[in-house]
Parts: sequence; C-alpha cells; structure tokens
Amino acid sequence: MGQMRNPPYICALDAVMDVVGGKWKALILWALDERLHRFGELRRSLPGVSEKVLAQQLRELEADGIVRRTVFDETPPRVEYELTADGVALYAALGALGEWGERRMRALDLVPTHGEEVS
Repeated sequence: MGQMRNPPYICALDAVMDVVGGKWKALILWALDERLHRFGELRRSLPGVSEKVLAQQLRELEADGIVRRTVFDETPPRVEYELTADGVALYAALGALGEWGERRMRALDLVPTHGEEVS
C-alpha cells in the first residue's frame, strides 16, 4: 500500500498523523469527499494553499494510497483527483475529530471559515 515516512510509530495515532499530518491534508480529504476535483478547482476550494504545497501534499496522499490521480490524454491535459476506498475510510474515521473540533469551535464562539459545519 502506501509509504512510511517517519517510522517506527509509537502508536496507531502516530501512523495516522504520518498520513494526514499538517494543515492541508485533512482539508484536501474534506474537499475530495464531496466529489472529485481538478487541480485548479481543488486549489480554489482551499484558500491560502500554494500551488507547490498542494502538489506536494497530493503526491504524498497518492503515494499513501489515499488519493487517486487520473490523467486524461487530452489537449490541454486534464488531471482529476479523487479519494480511493482507503481515502473514503480515512475521511470517515476523521469524522469524530471533526465533531470534536466543531464542539471546540462552538465553545470558543468561532465559526468555520467557509461558514459550513465540519463533519
């Protein structure tokens, strides 16, 4: 399956964080859970991410078997990104963390930047 960047792992959560660690990977999963995206629309759905960082994060998620990248033989080339079965399962598993974050944001009287509930 995927690569291990920072083994050995201390616990199972350590292995999860090796795959989804950092700000952008969980947000990429969130965006791709709704539907597949082309690179440009994915970047627009994640305000603040640079093209370089997004490309790097997508490459890592692809190497880990979380995201599937499909290249179409067209002019200009079209590339689409979507969650694999493991990506869907991982996003579902992150749901409990999203619920915790939602409760925390309410307790701090904050709202998500997209104005939507986090799941």
